[in-house]
Amino acid sequence: MRFQTPLVPARLIRRYKRFLADVRLEDGTEVTVHCANPGSMMGLAEPGMLVWVEPNDDPRKKLKYGWRLVDHENGHFTGVDTSVPNRVLREALVARAVPALAAYDVVRPEVKYGTGSRVDFLLQGAGLPDAYVEVKAVTLSRRAGLAEFPDSVTARGLRHLHELAAMARAGHRAVLLFVVQRTDCAQVRLAADMDPAYAAGMETALAAGVEVMALGCRISPEGITVGDAADVGAITGAAVAPTR
Repeated sequence: MRFQTPLVPARLIRRYKRFLADVRLEDGTEVTVHCANPGSMMGLAEPGMLVWVEPNDDPRKKLKYGWRLVDHENGHFTGVDTSVPNRVLREALVARAVPALAAYDVVRPEVKYGTGSRVDFLLQGAGLPDAYVEVKAVTLSRRAGLAEFPDSVTARGLRHLHELAAMARAGHRAVLLFVVQRTDCAQVRLAADMDPAYAAGMETALAAGVEVMALGCRISPEGITVGDAADVGAITGAAVAPTR
């Protein structure tokens, strides 16, 4: 996925009200940007950080910039827009570039299922059980090389685990797919201390037959693409190594 408009660098002044941030552009202009991330963004919203924002001239949008990346100024980036993983994953699924899911030739986004939920992707293929795929963007890192999910309590994420478990019990294929939007992390695991209920829900989901996968990302100011599927192991105990 290439960004529609070339990104421009800026320095973060502050993030506030969850979806807003003030930044200073290279020419000194201060602007308010949209932050498409409802999480805590722990470690990614410190004043003075180098960030990359995407300009737009859409008259329907109140804010003329969207925050897309954190530049760690050491050759690594983190993608902060939580809508991006679904977009890049859809491209990969349609191209049948995710080996564990490559047998499916029909990719349907945002399909209703469960009790009032919409699954990120419903995959279908001749002679195959339907695959319900939920995608989670991973951006938290509290230890070098290790990404964690979630970065705050996620009641919505827990509900998705319950919905996936129900699909698995009904005989469908149910997949939770972590997309690690960081280039400085080689592993991902649960942040059980952030949300013990989510960790418990993961145990239940695994017991029901839910599959857990992880994908790394290639990230630059030009765009974001996903890497290959990773060997997962025990998500609640062992770390998961995403590939790029």
